[in-house]
Amino acid sequence: MSAGFEDFTRAVTRGATRDAPVAQRFERIAVLGGGPDARLLAALCLAEGAEVTLFSAYGAELSLLAQSSGIGIRGEGPVGTYQVDRDGPSIRTTSELDAAVRDAQAIFLTGPIHKQRTYAMVLADHLHDGQVLVLALGRSLGAVEAVWMLRIGGCTADVTLVEAQGLPYWYQAEGAGLTLTQAAPMAAATLPRGRADVLEALQPFLSNIQPLDSVLASGFADLSAAVEIPALILGGAGLGAGGPDVPMGGVPLEGNRTFSALIGPEQHEVIHGLAGERRQVAKAFGVRNLPETDDWIATYAGAERGAGARPVPDRQAARQLMRDGVLGSLVPLVSAAQLAGLTAPLTESLICMTDRILGADVAASGRRLETIGISAGDVDQARRIFDTIATGAS
Repeated sequence: MSAGFEDFTRAVTRGATRDAPVAQRFERIAVLGGGPDARLLAALCLAEGAEVTLFSAYGAELSLLAQSSGIGIRGEGPVGTYQVDRDGPSIRTTSELDAAVRDAQAIFLTGPIHKQRTYAMVLADHLHDGQVLVLALGRSLGAVEAVWMLRIGGCTADVTLVEAQGLPYWYQAEGAGLTLTQAAPMAAATLPRGRADVLEALQPFLSNIQPLDSVLASGFADLSAAVEIPALILGGAGLGAGGPDVPMGGVPLEGNRTFSALIGPEQHEVIHGLAGERRQVAKAFGVRNLPETDDWIATYAGAERGAGARPVPDRQAARQLMRDGVLGSLVPLVSAAQLAGLTAPLTESLICMTDRILGADVAASGRRLETIGISAGDVDQARRIFDTIATGAS
């Protein structure tokens, strides 16, 4: 690895200059977003006894909760009905962002990447020292992008960003309710690094987080899109699928209709190629010891059936997975490869194919190092800029 890359890697993985927050139990939580992932997190936090406020700017999301008897949880999670805007232990909803985050110790940023970006920008004027922002899902370098947006938005507070690569459960939404299956351990890290007490305090809510040393490591550990997109788009007569064979005229059992069953031998080959490119780029940045590819696939595809099986998303959810996968997982890898003087042709091909399927140049808005404050042409300047973002220095 060149001296320039050593400098860059040290910049990305160095600790903060300020003192890390004292270990604590998070008792006041804000969840930004009203989608199924936000409802899941709100219910999990309430189940652990936290005071929970859920913010949404969308009337339809708040109306869904108002018209329901609460957030019903079934399946493998903390089964029950979690009340909304009722007396006693209850999730409180609001459409006022400042009111939602004012007293919160931890703030979850949920939903698709464009919403997380918006939250990061508008939060800049509303944060104070010691608060924790959790990106769930963070994908690749989500915390770096969020910190950059906070800084250009004028935020000077010493906050901790957490990049979590998955939620504790896969979910299937039915109205305001959710049916859950247990997810595998997912990588997580803090920015600034070295704030393991924050991850420990989040453990009751994100029970499956697997702490890593830095957001650079957790970013390269994100194989989500490389698993999800081939599974969702590479089907038909030319390629097989996983799961049991169904005789002609037969109907597959609903229990066998899982995400893992979308991945047959051919999809495995494509995913292995994508994983190889990610591993090569990660190595150039000093990140090694990534999971074996089959273990990686099992993490993001879930079990083939039964406990821990990941549901197959509907078309709308699938297209959002594809869009976020390009924005937050594939484009960052290609950008990092270019800075390293490497190529990632399979990843680039998957980006082009997904863009064409979605009918938009999604990649144009993807996370590139130069768009999150890290110059792709000058490593010394990149280090200085990143140090400013990572440490909160003026």
